[in-house]
Amino acid sequence: MKEDVTRSIAVRPAAGSLGAEIEGVDLAAPLRDWIIDELRQALVAHLVLFFRDQNLTPDEHLRFSRLFGPLTRVPYVKHMDEYPDIIAVLKEADERKISTFGNAWHSDFSFLEAPPMGSVLYAKEVPSHGGDTLWANMYEAYDALSDGMKRMLDPLRAMHSGRPYGVAHAPSGVRTSRSIAIERENPQADREVAQPVVIIHPTSGRKALFVNEIYTTRFEDMTEEESRPLLAFLFRHCIRPEFTCRFRWKPGSLAIWDNRCTLHYAVNDYDGSRRLMHRTTIAGEALVGAM
Repeated sequence: MKEDVTRSIAVRPAAGSLGAEIEGVDLAAPLRDWIIDELRQALVAHLVLFFRDQNLTPDEHLRFSRLFGPLTRVPYVKHMDEYPDIIAVLKEADERKISTFGNAWHSDFSFLEAPPMGSVLYAKEVPSHGGDTLWANMYEAYDALSDGMKRMLDPLRAMHSGRPYGVAHAPSGVRTSRSIAIERENPQADREVAQPVVIIHPTSGRKALFVNEIYTTRFEDMTEEESRPLLAFLFRHCIRPEFTCRFRWKPGSLAIWDNRCTLHYAVNDYDGSRRLMHRTTIAGEALVGAM
């Protein structure tokens, strides 16, 4: 029987700026080529996709993630022993007054020479309330700048480092979940890598801001002090509410996002509850600047 290629998946926008819920797709089952193509197109269009009521084994999670590219393992964070391409993002109910993984606006591991293309986060156990994740649209953050600011930023590069994991900028007295086993005070993490301040997305061709408050330290050929006022403005500008969406997790929820044109933030408001997520990371390529 000839396959009906006129069918399409249900894509429901989740907010005005970015994000869409996908309905009627069972990610545990092998997906038809036309569904895979539409999911890839939806990710380009909406930047982050949400799925509800999924029941995935780690192998099925990995299989779905690889539809968007090869997977990579990120530094300074413990991966699962049995599934080394998965990070178990766990905060136990008895872990109070600690920092959670991703509890600030950021683009994942932007200090790598080839930052990740994206991530796939799957909810195993979530609190009855709290523990939401927010995303921000860096296309719209760029588009909303004045023409004069765009002209100034387009040719610039900024330095990124793994400072939360290093020595020079290691946060003092910050505790994180024992399960994540974040490595700190590694001198290699203080190495700076230059990234374009404005990138050209390799698929959409659109311009996006690429700075974030965790990993961006300064502009190239400028000191941190000189860079601070403009970076502080950009960090505030990027997370204007109209650029964001918020997702409330339920067991079996899954999100996949494009790390190159979004920032995200894990809300740490669920002390006394257990939250377990499985996360994979999709490999990326070196970024191309606007000029």
